[in-house]
Amino acid sequence: MSLIHLIAGARPNFMKIAPLYHRLVREDWCEPVLIHTGQHYDPSMSDAFFQDLGLPQPDMHLGIGSGSHAEQTGKVMTAYEKILMDHPPAWTVVVGDVNSTMACTLAAKKLCLPVAHLEAGLRSRDRTMPEEINRLVTDVIADLLWTPSPDADENLLAEGVAPERIVRVGNIMLDSFEMVRDQVEAERVPESLGLSKKGYGLVTLHRPSNVDDAETLAALVESLVVVSTDIPLVFPIHPRTRKSLQAHGLESRLIEAPNIHLSEPMGYIRFMSLVLGSRLVLTDSGGIQEETTYLGIPCLTRRDTTERPITVTEGTNRLVMPNEVESSVRQVLNGDWPTGSRPEFWDGHTADRIAADLAGRV
Repeated sequence: MSLIHLIAGARPNFMKIAPLYHRLVREDWCEPVLIHTGQHYDPSMSDAFFQDLGLPQPDMHLGIGSGSHAEQTGKVMTAYEKILMDHPPAWTVVVGDVNSTMACTLAAKKLCLPVAHLEAGLRSRDRTMPEEINRLVTDVIADLLWTPSPDADENLLAEGVAPERIVRVGNIMLDSFEMVRDQVEAERVPESLGLSKKGYGLVTLHRPSNVDDAETLAALVESLVVVSTDIPLVFPIHPRTRKSLQAHGLESRLIEAPNIHLSEPMGYIRFMSLVLGSRLVLTDSGGIQEETTYLGIPCLTRRDTTERPITVTEGTNRLVMPNEVESSVRQVLNGDWPTGSRPEFWDGHTADRIAADLAGRV
């Protein structure tokens, strides 16, 4: 039996690892080993997602916790190297673009062990984003690059990656959604908040460019207050965002707005119940751009760039500048927003394609 290490470090990773874990555990040629680095260690940011996605307790938990980018990367490398030396896998599978992705790739390749990167080739071309650095480093040294879309293939080829290292498998995030869709539809979170289907907007903001600077955050808060007079908003607040809101004295402005429903971060099923019922989503997340395109929901991404341009060229996503939030919401409410379409291989069967590809390489 070939050991396959599946690395999960932060919440977006769990959603990408889950369908692959469930697919590989049914195979007789491999043994998937679930490794949680602990980069997100708050129960609301990790444990709930494991439960929602039917994942068992990790086989190994590195318990890294918070810290600077360098601290997290160094701690993950040191801890994972020990596992690699004691239990070398046939393949290490890393996903996404968090610090753990790059750190585990570095540790494995320093020991000349093969690495596959799931969700490879995405590029924002904004090197001020830590995630972009993680993507670039990981894709340069990983052996196998599983991509979600044609633009990702093109990015890698333009960077000189050999074509035989690139395999387009599709979007694993949508496998996660389809895996628990019945539970999502049964959850009825909007109803529990007194909201009607398609009668509210959903907000998620956590990126440093949006929430760390007082002036930028204050402008966003004011836009949300104005928008909420036209449509109620639900805002599950990321710990980083809440800390910044409190530090800059802005949390009370949201609390006092009668049509803004604030909550703690949610598990995957409850959160996707909100996405599914929403009229629109305002976000700076990467994965939500994909989920809204898949579901045909207008997505307003409060960023200057996106590493998922296919959600703009083919889907329902548009980049929105700070001074465009209110007008963009009005466009959606007036029915002036693209309906979009689903990209190829965004079909809920990505894990099947990955398993078939991996089986021929062990």
